[in-house]
Amino acid sequence: MRRDSLANLLAAWLALLTLACSLRIASQVYEGLPHIEDEFANLWQAEVMAQGTLTLPSPAEPRYFVIPFVVDHQGLRFGKYPPGWPAALSLGVRLGAPALINGLLAALCVWLTYRLGSRLGGRSVGLLAALLLASSPMVLLLSGSLMSHPLSLFLGLAFSLAWLRLFVPTAGAAEPEHVPRGLIWLTAGCALGLLMLTRPLTALAIAIPFGLHALWLLAKGPGSVRRELGALAGVFVAMAALLPLWQAAVTGSPFTNPYTLWWPYDRIGFGPGHGPQPGGHSLHWANINTRFSLWTMQHDLFGWPYLSWLMLPAGMWALRRQLGLWLCLAIFPSLVLAYAAYWVGAWLYGPRYYVEALPGLAVASAAGFVWLGRLADRRASGWVRARRLGISVALIVLLAVNLGGYLPTRLSSLRELYGIRSADQQAFLRTPELAGKLVLVNPIYHWSEAVELMLLTPPFEASDFRVAWDRDAQAEARLRAAYPGWEVVHYYPDQPGVLVSGRR
Repeated sequence: MRRDSLANLLAAWLALLTLACSLRIASQVYEGLPHIEDEFANLWQAEVMAQGTLTLPSPAEPRYFVIPFVVDHQGLRFGKYPPGWPAALSLGVRLGAPALINGLLAALCVWLTYRLGSRLGGRSVGLLAALLLASSPMVLLLSGSLMSHPLSLFLGLAFSLAWLRLFVPTAGAAEPEHVPRGLIWLTAGCALGLLMLTRPLTALAIAIPFGLHALWLLAKGPGSVRRELGALAGVFVAMAALLPLWQAAVTGSPFTNPYTLWWPYDRIGFGPGHGPQPGGHSLHWANINTRFSLWTMQHDLFGWPYLSWLMLPAGMWALRRQLGLWLCLAIFPSLVLAYAAYWVGAWLYGPRYYVEALPGLAVASAAGFVWLGRLADRRASGWVRARRLGISVALIVLLAVNLGGYLPTRLSSLRELYGIRSADQQAFLRTPELAGKLVLVNPIYHWSEAVELMLLTPPFEASDFRVAWDRDAQAEARLRAAYPGWEVVHYYPDQPGVLVSGRR
């Protein structure tokens, strides 16, 4: 078997293994359930889109049927997030397996990282980069979830590869099959446009380094390159224009950001009205959020505690003449600066705001390992061969530390997050005579105790009962008046399987 074919086969095997691991994490760690507010909203909107619509009428007394980050506005109910990810997730909903989508996307990202690494540093770098990405806690924590980041990671990778294929020739690198250039710039424009419909700030951050490269190409490149850049930009703008159309469809105005309908301060920027802090978001809070995210990333990047950046310097030196690597690496500082302007950080599912930078970091780290192992030829002296052996052993030890210790510990910390677990749903379903009842759930410890049971009712599932959230003393009276055909009863999570007629 040719070495190229063997490398392709190994990369495909890694991708399939990533799919299997993602699905196992989805079922064993997350139990196929949303756990944080973003996931509830994503799944709700996906369920609605799977029915062929964008919104649902708000229920009577909507405050008692709250789904996190699902907005009630002008009589309509819809998720606050852009439509890209819920639309993709709705495909999994139609198949009865929402978690499958992120698993497939993670597998595709492993394959595309292999292609990126092979283009920039050869097959060995590509395979090792794919392995680093496939084993990265940053990827696996998200690939089993219902979050949007695996889609944005895939779209950012597709855009980067298409851009390099068009505008950054690499001498001696393995190229894909001959593809019409028109199809490549169409792919680049669509990928960046879809990213704008999924995570707009991420799309803009990724576009910055490539936009600077585009300015240089416009000044120095031939006319054919200018025409391709114009066509690519046209495709991107046409797709990005769907975002204000989406906002107009759900809010009534193309300029109303649904984020602000849930929290008026949920805006990007600094000063009053940006974030809940007194005086608004500031450079002080930006520094705190960014430093904490980067601290988390030094562990979650590759699962090597305090050492995840270890091979970056060597890899950057090894591929220092590869413009494509610097464009991909520039995504990282661009994302860090962009999200410094957002008032909240991310760490629970890893430093997820930076995950789209991972392919470039994986390629550079893989190149560092490969370069240190090839500093001398095969006739080198014994100490050089010993150094190569040491590099190989170091790699194996670092992978073992992650896969045998860090990753399992990190995943176990997310099991039954916020007390959400399928056992609670099963206990509730065993409650006798649910049919025809409107069940007021009284959370004991956390809002999730009510919301996790709402997953058993429309639009998530068909049911002959309804679940509401007992948020105040007026809940029962208001719901009896609003739903006269339903019997209102109470349910306490610490008494599974028992319905009571009044508040405890």
